[in-house]
Amino acid sequence: MPKSHHTDKSSFGPVVLITGASSGIGLAAAHKFSAEGWRVVATCRNPGSCPELAELPGVLALPLDVTLPESIETAVTRIVSEFGQIDVLVNNAGYGVDGIFEAMTDPAIARQFETNVFGLMRVTRAVLPQMRSQRRGTIIQISSMGGRTTFPLYSIYHGSKWAVEGFSESLAFELRPLGIRVKLIEPGAVQTDFYHRNRETVPPEQLHEYETIFQRCEQISMKEAQRGCSAEVVAKVIYRAAVDRSGRLRYPAGRQALFLLRLRRLLPESVFMRLIRHVYGIH
Repeated sequence: MPKSHHTDKSSFGPVVLITGASSGIGLAAAHKFSAEGWRVVATCRNPGSCPELAELPGVLALPLDVTLPESIETAVTRIVSEFGQIDVLVNNAGYGVDGIFEAMTDPAIARQFETNVFGLMRVTRAVLPQMRSQRRGTIIQISSMGGRTTFPLYSIYHGSKWAVEGFSESLAFELRPLGIRVKLIEPGAVQTDFYHRNRETVPPEQLHEYETIFQRCEQISMKEAQRGCSAEVVAKVIYRAAVDRSGRLRYPAGRQALFLLRLRRLLPESVFMRLIRHVYGIH
């Protein structure tokens, strides 16, 4: 196991647990919290694949697969044993399925929800006993601007993120009396592996009627991805939410998210939908 420069439970500083920390937003968040002097537990399915984590000051890299309950239990038990507290959970593990819904299989749909929704719920539930006993804690869910608005080809991904938004908003009510805050981070496009390695695309295959819209929307999505913000921008928003003691629930991240979510709020729904159709050439 790679060396970790982590401190033990007698050390000072709050403890943050980050899932999906091997790359992208999760890795950037590990860097940010480490730089701010936090004790960081950075988790992913295979920590050995990201030796960078183990070299960060104050970081303990642990295996955690959000689709495996026993993996979550083992990681949380060790964190509580070593540090005696969990101050912040950053539920970041996730990926995107996009493409033509009619061509999608049940296993593809199930995998998307298993990670983005059920995995997030499992980790949230696993840390609650510790946070409840502390009478404090912050749960930060990495959602998306796609949890409050939609674009073509992302029906399954949007479904998962809208589920996260509804789940988290409701959960915030029941946890507030226990001193536990819930926060939603809503990035726009981010220049990470989300559009490459952490992506599953379902093409039309033999469904030729969808070919034109698939090709057009795919090109536009990739172009927009290149204009996305960096993972570091999102990490700064995550950290700001972690130290924010207010009752604020949602934190857009990146100019794209700020602009589009404001537009969605201000415009009548029919006008906003017409605007999206125009951008994607859907008539």
